[in-house]
Amino acid sequence: MHRFHAVSAGADPSDLSTLSEFCEELFTTLGRSDQRRWAEAYVRGLLVVPGRKSIRRISELVVGRDADQSLQQFVNQSPWAWEPVRRRLAERIGQAMRPRAWVVREAVFPKNGDNSVGVARQYAPTAGRMLNCQRAVGVFLAGDEGAGAVDWRLVMPKSWDHDADRRAKTRVPEDERSRPVWQYLLDAFDEMTGNWGLPAAPVVVDLSSDPGVFPLLSGLEERGMRYLAQVSTAMPLLPVNLVGGPGAVGSRNQPRTVGQLVAAAARRGRSTLSWRDERTGAVSTSDFVVATLPGHAAMGDGRPGRLPWLRHVLAEWPVGQVRPSAVWLTNLGAAGIREMVSLLRAAGHADTEVARLAEEFGLRHFEGRSFPGWHHHVTLVSAAHGFRLLQELERAGYPEERLLRPYA
Repeated sequence: MHRFHAVSAGADPSDLSTLSEFCEELFTTLGRSDQRRWAEAYVRGLLVVPGRKSIRRISELVVGRDADQSLQQFVNQSPWAWEPVRRRLAERIGQAMRPRAWVVREAVFPKNGDNSVGVARQYAPTAGRMLNCQRAVGVFLAGDEGAGAVDWRLVMPKSWDHDADRRAKTRVPEDERSRPVWQYLLDAFDEMTGNWGLPAAPVVVDLSSDPGVFPLLSGLEERGMRYLAQVSTAMPLLPVNLVGGPGAVGSRNQPRTVGQLVAAAARRGRSTLSWRDERTGAVSTSDFVVATLPGHAAMGDGRPGRLPWLRHVLAEWPVGQVRPSAVWLTNLGAAGIREMVSLLRAAGHADTEVARLAEEFGLRHFEGRSFPGWHHHVTLVSAAHGFRLLQELERAGYPEERLLRPYA
């Protein structure tokens, strides 16, 4: 048996005093004691090894120089199921934080070569350019004090669908094929509400570069889920061009795009909100507008119909700016502007945590090539980050929410 000896990465070593207890609970579904031991070793390495968190460095600094092969086998070849681990992590974070939103964020893994699972030259929206990379979407549980990643989907490029050689070498399951991102997301939400039994929270997602806006929103509404979906101001108000009378959308002098609808609503008046950043103390002020989206939609067979949910557009103008900085489609209109903006503030924690996952917890440091290995790695990274998040929440003492106030 290897003895773990942690090195410090600038944190108090006592911060890891409860790690073994945390891992024992999280990895209880792993069938063998040696698997649970390697899981803890890997998570410990992600927490304490400075710089690049490769398997070799984790072995040298946490377990022992002769452990490379065993740790490599655990992450890349061992057939343990990652879904139950993610479920237990979500339950722990949910109990500690009472999530206000499920936040979707993209993660990009730049790569050299094309042998790692899911690698292709593809457009990465968060990078704003073409990259040779893996793309993934993560679902974060977000509250007023932080956010933690609990579920992941690797976005498979079409070039991988019929490449039998690469699929075999990277152990891609037969039913894992290229799909639109919105289908990956609905699959993740079904897992979280179904198999995991989590109570659904409003979904906050950036669709400003995604053509699958209407299919995702319709899918969420069919599931009875609420959402705030960021979209482009150039997005058409309807998924199809419906013919109508003088007052119909798209007729003369009527808004055709989200941006035009927002501009018309802004001329009728805006609401101004101010809020304080709890970490920096800085006060921010923005104007907001909510406009009702016309109640038509395209049915599955192309026939026009009525939306089952009333949709609105929320737009934000930081004070002094001429154009809105962001617009969202939402079915949360009845909640009011303050509640919607409060959800967006909570969701903002996910942006910070995506960067932390990459910079502090080794999200992009995986050197394996297989589909199971990738999922094992991102699950263990989420576990390490979740452990640190739970510590931070405990130290913060779960302060009560400070509500947004109208600007005066």
